[in-house]
Amino acid sequence: MGKKIIFMGTPLFAVPILKSLYQNGFPISVVYTQPPQKSHRGQKINKSPIQGLSETLNIDFRSPQSLKDNKEEYEFLKNLNADLAIVVAFGQIIPKEYLSLTKNGFINIHASILPKWRGAAPIQRSIMNLDTETGISIMKINEELDSGPISNIYKIKLDQNLNAQEVTEKLSLLAANKILDNVDDIFDGNSNFIDQDHSKATYAKKILKSEGKINWNDDAIKIIGKINGLYPSPGAFFNFNGERYKILKAEIGNGLGKSGEVISNNLEIACINKKSIKILEIQREGKKVQKIGEFMLGSQITKGSLISNV
Repeated sequence: MGKKIIFMGTPLFAVPILKSLYQNGFPISVVYTQPPQKSHRGQKINKSPIQGLSETLNIDFRSPQSLKDNKEEYEFLKNLNADLAIVVAFGQIIPKEYLSLTKNGFINIHASILPKWRGAAPIQRSIMNLDTETGISIMKINEELDSGPISNIYKIKLDQNLNAQEVTEKLSLLAANKILDNVDDIFDGNSNFIDQDHSKATYAKKILKSEGKINWNDDAIKIIGKINGLYPSPGAFFNFNGERYKILKAEIGNGLGKSGEVISNNLEIACINKKSIKILEIQREGKKVQKIGEFMLGSQITKGSLISNV
């Protein structure tokens, strides 16, 4: 092919995409990924999933702390004289001066139907917003966040049973398939990038742990959206007797009671509008994940308990 491609990515979402490019003969000259991170207790250094794959495939990789004001990386990429850069959840903003360092610019695979859900957490926000569809957008990077022109959008349906991890996997595999034709089109001069309608832009701000707190005065479907959207991390949770409980899986029921009241022996909790939440998997703070039957055997949360929103 005689082309040079730069790949920039970090999380598991990017792994199938890099693997697909490699396995289909696209020439990856170098990979950029975030530096290894210390675990919470500082006992272990965790490489990014993309670094791990790069090592397995024997692809050169670089992991600078920052590209901003980084003369060494700027000169490296300038001298590489690459044809295209592909960015997938890299975790750093690409400085303006880098964007002209490849012949065909920098393209980004963004996990939303742009211009909806620009920003850091598009999959989680889409699920929490109860959207009926999401997708991936192939766009050219410019100075403004996720606002560059788009060549293609590929959509999937959403339903209330899908959590963020499942949607992430679906979109990653979709992108791994579709990126191949998009790169071919760019190199063949057949791609057409069209400006976004910026008036319709919405933003998917970074998820805060505090957003996981469940309000039992919300509609049951909204609570399910929060549980699924925040799975597996940081998770949707409630507090009871000073302890935190994270809900990993639940479904809507038709139980009646006060908002926050436990109305069955299997931890069904009443919401408003004559609906309830049936918890299927739960994790007590500091403990392992449990199916609801196992959890209830020794639980202090019994029928008639009232779970406060405070």
